[in-house]
Amino acid sequence: MNIPLDNADLPEGSENPLNAAVIGRDRSTLDMVADAVRHNQTVLAYQPIMQAMAPHGVAFYEGYIRVLDPTGRVIPAREFMHVVEDKEIGREMDCLALQHGLRALDKYPQIRLSVNMSARSIGYQRWSKVLDRFLKRDAKLGERLVLEISEASAMAAPELVTDFMGRMQQHGIAFALDNFGASTTAIGHFRQFFFDAVKIDGQFVRGIHVSHDNQSVVRALVGIAKQFDMFTVAESVESQEDAEFLVENGVDCLQGYLFGAPSVSPPWIENMKQRREAS
Repeated sequence: MNIPLDNADLPEGSENPLNAAVIGRDRSTLDMVADAVRHNQTVLAYQPIMQAMAPHGVAFYEGYIRVLDPTGRVIPAREFMHVVEDKEIGREMDCLALQHGLRALDKYPQIRLSVNMSARSIGYQRWSKVLDRFLKRDAKLGERLVLEISEASAMAAPELVTDFMGRMQQHGIAFALDNFGASTTAIGHFRQFFFDAVKIDGQFVRGIHVSHDNQSVVRALVGIAKQFDMFTVAESVESQEDAEFLVENGVDCLQGYLFGAPSVSPPWIENMKQRREAS
């Protein structure tokens, strides 16, 4: 059976069935996210980021936004973010991620946490109010907060981002450049940004111990980071062999399924329990 793939091949007034299916799926996803926001059914899933060198402890955690569907199933961001990221509800999701993260920092003073943001978050009034409210409540809270912004987002509005980063320095907030290497950031821009860390994109990390091309890329990225005094984190570390190569080549921290999947149950609570039982 031949299915038309282009609207030009269809009779006038008819619609491409594949397009209709995609539109219907996206509309369903958007409705699910809107319902989750409306009924306060959003959470963060936390993944540890480990120190590469001794004592090999947790450097900090990254919080990923999740929504709960009507059955209570946890839906990861990859299932919905592409649908909502350029809409108003995408900004709402940024606010909720930040709010959940700041609440965790407020409740657990022993942890440090990173949360994703975008350049568009900076100009979103509600997002700024959430951040300001928590910083006024606890002047030292910012010292345990890391805000991650992707290369693409930072380069879309570099002046806006650098101004915001400069203002947040007084609160001790750290900034990480996410997906480092995946975009086309001009090296000269590092002089104007205030990034404390870079997170090497996972496409260069997975299977790196057998990929000479990726090895060359990561060595270059680590060299650039060190030149600008930036901390390095390797994303998507999934094997011990990859981890060993990264450590040998100067990466400061490791993040990936080798050390733990994102969990909606805060992992530091289990770690605290284990330490109490061992003592």
